[in-house]
Amino acid sequence: MRKLKETFKLPLIFDRRFLAYFHDILVAGVSFIVSLYLRVGDGIIHYTQALVPGAALFTIIAAVAYRLFGMNSGVWRYASLRDLMAIARAVTTTILVFLLLMFLVTRLDALPRSVPLINWFVLVVLLGGPRLLYRLAKDRRLAGILESNARDRIPVLLVGAGDEAEIFIRAMATDRDAAYRVVGILDDKGGRIGREIHGVKVLGRLAELSSVVGDLAAGGQCPRRLILTRPRARLSGTRLGALVEKCEALNLVLARLPDLTDFRDAVNEGPMTVRPIVIEDLLGRPQVALDKGAIDGLVAGRTVLVTGAGGTIGSELTRQIAQLKPRRLILLDHGEFNLYSIEMEMRENCPDLDCRAVLANVRDRNRLMEVFHEEKPELVFHAAALKHVPMVELNPVEGVLTNVMGTRNVADAAIAAGAAAMVLISTDKAVRSTNVMGATKRIAECYCQALDIVASSGVGKGWQTRFMTVRFGNVLGSTGSVVPLFSRQLRAGGPLTVTHPEVCRYFMTVREAVELVLQASAYGMNAGRDDRGRIFVLDMGQPVKIVDLARQMIRLAGLRPDKDIKITFTGLRPGEKLYEEMFAAAEPPEQTSAEGVLVASPRAVDLAILRRSLDELDAACATADAVRLQALLHHIVPDYSQLDPVPLPSETVLPNQA
Repeated sequence: MRKLKETFKLPLIFDRRFLAYFHDILVAGVSFIVSLYLRVGDGIIHYTQALVPGAALFTIIAAVAYRLFGMNSGVWRYASLRDLMAIARAVTTTILVFLLLMFLVTRLDALPRSVPLINWFVLVVLLGGPRLLYRLAKDRRLAGILESNARDRIPVLLVGAGDEAEIFIRAMATDRDAAYRVVGILDDKGGRIGREIHGVKVLGRLAELSSVVGDLAAGGQCPRRLILTRPRARLSGTRLGALVEKCEALNLVLARLPDLTDFRDAVNEGPMTVRPIVIEDLLGRPQVALDKGAIDGLVAGRTVLVTGAGGTIGSELTRQIAQLKPRRLILLDHGEFNLYSIEMEMRENCPDLDCRAVLANVRDRNRLMEVFHEEKPELVFHAAALKHVPMVELNPVEGVLTNVMGTRNVADAAIAAGAAAMVLISTDKAVRSTNVMGATKRIAECYCQALDIVASSGVGKGWQTRFMTVRFGNVLGSTGSVVPLFSRQLRAGGPLTVTHPEVCRYFMTVREAVELVLQASAYGMNAGRDDRGRIFVLDMGQPVKIVDLARQMIRLAGLRPDKDIKITFTGLRPGEKLYEEMFAAAEPPEQTSAEGVLVASPRAVDLAILRRSLDELDAACATADAVRLQALLHHIVPDYSQLDPVPLPSETVLPNQA
């Protein structure tokens, strides 16, 4: 196609840019004549001697000014205020230079002195007017008003009278195939109520949604969707959740526009899309200011190893670390497919990254020592673990071997390789644990804590490795979490199963969790000796009731809880408790200078004693002695206690039968 165009290429005189330039030069001469006529009327005949040379001189000056100010570099189809400013600068320069030359030649006696001022306005109009009309024609705004199919579009109501709303309204007006027709705007800035954006009126505040919808319905323009233009910046998770319920009552579908700062949307050349509200939007967590410099300094130029690299946390760690320009990145996982998937993603998205995939199990001490000796990682992120509470409860030996012995193996290998730091990914279930998984993660915390204290005291065996533990709660969408479960149950038509009506959990998006893990790690690397042996805890905000999460997911799917989709309560599973905690009673939280990161000081365990206990725990696993294993877990983690099952309240046994 390109060769065909080059073969039949139009001569220069038919080139659009040349035609536009020719138009502007011609307009300059015409404007001079029109200005003189506007000033003297029929008396223009008395200025014939000055008219021709004046118009010629003015036209030549204008032609040069157009080039100097790049006035014809813009595309008429997208003429904007920037183009108008270029026109104003070019015209002003032309008038001033013309006045100077005319003064030098005629002392301004040849023409009325008001002509240049009139000419300024005339030329601006003659240059800007055609551009405006051309854009209106291309945008089809005039035609769009008259087209009958505009009534076939989905009527929508916007929330927010800002730049995003203006862009959306303009996009809908210029796209002949647009799916939406904006019938009104809601905005909490009272000064904008009653005003218009491209002919669309700001009808009231968000609190007046019900009355605004009623008024529009009475006028035959009942909206079918409510679109948030800036939901993350304007609305908290609580307000957004309440808005979802209100939209359900008004039979409105709630959606949002993509963030204009999202790079992926900025490079997308397709039409502006409207996205559904997702459960992550309802968390309403404020954006944390990351210390980019410290995080870059943590990773850039270093060899980094990530265990469990194919898991939810490990894979996101891998993605974010890859963007921080490490010297080399080693991905370690025992799951072949997960490791293959994340390695292929790295090859595709970061082709210049020096990356190696290692298929290995953290339980295999000799294999780990071999890998660490060969790669000499400077920074180790240990995300490999068994995290599913009921599964580990049924298989305690496997949980101990992976979560405890695996952590010991990784930590010892990091010391042997001379790593600068190791970061352990922990969980809120390690606090006053009621299950084997939580107890094993608390032991892993204790081991890293003890190693860090010994290293800082100078009585260790010469190692300087910094050991840091980062503890946080659930991440949305992780393997085995409730969000994928609820999504699968929704697709199947329900019911959604919740263990107990009062069960609460802390939630965070995986992206935010990993960002804060890196923030905490960077802070820990620069912290003083007083922070050695302490545990970094991510600020998880307020806990969320799982049953509320289920109801919101049903609403976001456009369905009604307890009517279209049932919710059933199944009872707590072995090892589960109603409420999780981020801090134990003996480790009150303390603020750090790293935003979103708190610090706890749990009881430290002597390293030598802990190592003997771990050897005994390893021996119990080797013989599959479950009784001995449980006894050792209780001995090492004194606050580990197995709870009796919590019965369901009688009124919630059949909660959705009404």
